[in-house]
Amino acid sequence: MTLNMFVRLAQLALLSLPLVLAGCSDSTSATQTTSIAAPIPNVAAPSGEAAPSDKLVPIPAAPQVNAKGYYVMDFTTGQTIAASNENERLEPASLTKLMSAYAVFHALKDGRIKLTDMVTISAHARDQDGSRMFVDVGTQVSVENLNQGMIVQSGNDATVALAEHVAGSEPVFVDLMNQYAQQLGLAGTHFQNASGMPGTEHYTTARDIAVLSAALIRDFPEYYKYYSQRQFTWNKITQPNRNGLLERDPTVDGLKTGHTDSAGYCLVSSAKRDRMRLVSVVMGSPSIHAREDASAALLNFGFRFYETRRLFAAKDPILSVRLWKGAAEEAKLGVAQDVYVTFPRGQDNTLSAAADVASPLIAPLSTARSVGKLRLMQGGQPVGTYPLHPVADTAEAGFFSRVVDDVKLWVN
Repeated sequence: MTLNMFVRLAQLALLSLPLVLAGCSDSTSATQTTSIAAPIPNVAAPSGEAAPSDKLVPIPAAPQVNAKGYYVMDFTTGQTIAASNENERLEPASLTKLMSAYAVFHALKDGRIKLTDMVTISAHARDQDGSRMFVDVGTQVSVENLNQGMIVQSGNDATVALAEHVAGSEPVFVDLMNQYAQQLGLAGTHFQNASGMPGTEHYTTARDIAVLSAALIRDFPEYYKYYSQRQFTWNKITQPNRNGLLERDPTVDGLKTGHTDSAGYCLVSSAKRDRMRLVSVVMGSPSIHAREDASAALLNFGFRFYETRRLFAAKDPILSVRLWKGAAEEAKLGVAQDVYVTFPRGQDNTLSAAADVASPLIAPLSTARSVGKLRLMQGGQPVGTYPLHPVADTAEAGFFSRVVDDVKLWVN
């Protein structure tokens, strides 16, 4: 180091002495945020303004279907594609068994029960009304077979047998179902029984059922195969899966039917085409064909007029910002998880993103630390917010470099 350089650094150190004695609080504690436009890969015009209306690809209204309520959502993003009376409390009938299965699958995942467990069938389980697996009282049936009886055959007897095995009794199991409903945020849902028989306080909504269905697919992929199983035989009685869309549409791989006289005909469908999965819920249709036609129309509408795209990959740099007091002059920021968005087809140029970043950004930085947020907009409307993290750890600079940055921050 030359004498002139040493003298200059000493002068800078003296200038910054009040800041050093105060813990450099002026440059570190009064942190604000700065908004920065974030470019979106493969999007024509990532601006904050929607494209002129004459350049937008028109999107028609969702089809009119014969149902008391329906809801269509993208599985990956959770974004709504079409809805009608989606928050109205309706009778779920055997859609209830989606939550029964969710509770059973949790018990399997937690190790409280096993697929190979043999369940002794009680008289209460055997005597259930409605659809049945036809298990005999006093016999032993494995949890795996009861799962198929509950899901494929929609057996009320199989469902109650599983409830008793998981929780000791059906009422205790129902309490567990309602606790899971709260955990999933199903504010419009309450259960009175495990199988879906009518009750004055037994209700749900189309939106809640869609959220529950998505949770089943996401949290328990190893058991999702049951929902596309075409038939199941027990006690020499073969029963087909009641979801007729499994035969009509090869992209459909679930989920559940339901029917009582008061609830009407219900159907939850999930389909995957290319890399996009949709969940459709139809409740209160007048017939089997009506619920299937409604579900098919809603799924086709969603796939034809919407798309889901990954905009940002996890840990890939999205933007670079000035870093103070660091071993590097810039910090590259990204997201911890892949970011997807669902939007109308042909309207790429209505997508935009902005980053709100801590300013000044001061080293050291850790990839575990959130330093801002990424905001996604579609047509100027917010569609998602995600934490921003450094894509690599960055250490502090040496003492004299930190002193220089202190002075620059103080001057600015």
